[in-house]
Amino acid sequence: MTSAPHQSRPGADAPAHPARRLTAPPAALAALLTATLALAGCTADGGGSETASDSAGLSVPAPAPEALSDAEIAPLPGPDPTGPAADPQKPADQGEEYDDSPETPFQDVATSPLSTFSADVDTASYSNLRRQVNQGVAPEGVRIEELINYFDYDYPAPDAGAEHPFSVTTEVATAPWNPEHQLAMVGVQATEAVPTSEGNNIVFLLDVSGSMDEPNKLPLLAESFALLVEQLGEDDRVSIVTYAGDNQVVADSVPGSEHGVLVDHLRSLRAGGSTGGADGLRTAYELAEKNFVEGGNNRVILATDGDFNVGPSTPEELTELIETEHESGVYVSVLGFGMYNLKDNTMEAIADHGNGNYAYIDTLAEARKVLVDEFGSTMFVVAKDLKLQVELNPATVGSYRLIGYDNRRLEDEDFDDDAKDAGDVGAGHSVTAFYELVPAASAADDGGSDDLKYSDQEVGTSSDFMTVHVRYKAAGGGEPTASSTEVEFPVGSDAFTSAPTADFAFASAVAELGLIATGSEYRGAANLDALRERASGALGEDLYGLRAEFVDLVDAYRDVAPDDGA
Repeated sequence: MTSAPHQSRPGADAPAHPARRLTAPPAALAALLTATLALAGCTADGGGSETASDSAGLSVPAPAPEALSDAEIAPLPGPDPTGPAADPQKPADQGEEYDDSPETPFQDVATSPLSTFSADVDTASYSNLRRQVNQGVAPEGVRIEELINYFDYDYPAPDAGAEHPFSVTTEVATAPWNPEHQLAMVGVQATEAVPTSEGNNIVFLLDVSGSMDEPNKLPLLAESFALLVEQLGEDDRVSIVTYAGDNQVVADSVPGSEHGVLVDHLRSLRAGGSTGGADGLRTAYELAEKNFVEGGNNRVILATDGDFNVGPSTPEELTELIETEHESGVYVSVLGFGMYNLKDNTMEAIADHGNGNYAYIDTLAEARKVLVDEFGSTMFVVAKDLKLQVELNPATVGSYRLIGYDNRRLEDEDFDDDAKDAGDVGAGHSVTAFYELVPAASAADDGGSDDLKYSDQEVGTSSDFMTVHVRYKAAGGGEPTASSTEVEFPVGSDAFTSAPTADFAFASAVAELGLIATGSEYRGAANLDALRERASGALGEDLYGLRAEFVDLVDAYRDVAPDDGA
């Protein structure tokens, strides 16, 4: 185990990790999507069976020598049905499924000094909340950590050649929604350096079942993956598997430089039939393993609304399937699409057990964020099975509560267990967590006992708030039980500030909205006016306008849930 000093926040002139690229303004992206959907409608004649790949004279790859389950190499599957667009009057939550884990209460440091959890780089909950609010309905399935981790923060990245592929930044201030408490922010920033130059072996696993026959599903999916294709080159290989009632291999190991071939395949997709996702997943794994690139990025990207209805379909059945592939070296990332029948619980479970990440795509702009601007962090893992264990100091902290990460909690003994799976962190990813702290004196005043006969313990004299322990495995191949490395970061009394940074102010405003949206019993005096003002004053450079969009979202949330805070 190695120890590192607490890292103070960078000043205005300090270097930070590079910002994401913005290649088109939101208005242009919206116009592109509108034009694309119009073109998609024009190609659906409902009659002939000729696909775009047929008419363009594009050849379909020959079958692989070995059998791939029952899948066949074939032109793009399914009929060309034309169905009604999504009904704007339809309740947004009809048929949607979420797994809402109960929030954890405050823990007494004297009896529970350790807090252990897995890193989480998913962002689906924020874009899904945005979609629900913009539809005029109160959001469901809110995971506070995903709201916070949706945004970039100005954490300093590790220096080139640093011993560990991440840095840790901490900051403590008064809790905005309870001035008698403190709020500690822990930020993990991964290196921007991509750990391999061996290329990508990617399988697009695309849901073309009947439930995807809506403008914000299959047409948006096709254009989203077209954006990804433009990022690939001659050293990359792309396979495409589609699934509905059965699954078919549309492309097998096509060079990533063949943009036109791949985009034509994508834009020729048609929706129809039931949803047998498990068989498609098996075929995708087999293709990824057949074309495996040693030292490269081997990944299945599943795009679906999660509405599996043929074969194994529950989160438990699907994750059991994925667990059998755990040692294959193939990662699974999930992109969710659509509304009304969104199965958020299924998609999150697949990504978590597949060592991937889960994002929800509600617009083409969001697709660009995930697949273009965050290409490196979406695709390339720099730290595997990253776990955090925070040891609270009873001399300064009486009780505490980790905000969010409710389905990412681990047993304390899991921290040292290298066989225990945890979240993987990609190049440039950041992970932010907040702890709400009750100072030791306050905890005693709130009913703590100092005269117990058997449980009294003397506390030390350290003024530290806590120590953050981070355990991870190096990126690359290796068994799930490969040895890990532990690093510790003490959080001293100098981490407290009466003038929080813009990152702290903004991230805490996002957390506060999460407390309100989930109806947390620990929301204290959380209030929309206060968090909006704090976020508005902490926009920073905001190159992509995402923080400004959050401020607008707070206003929209007020209209949806006027009783949720002033």
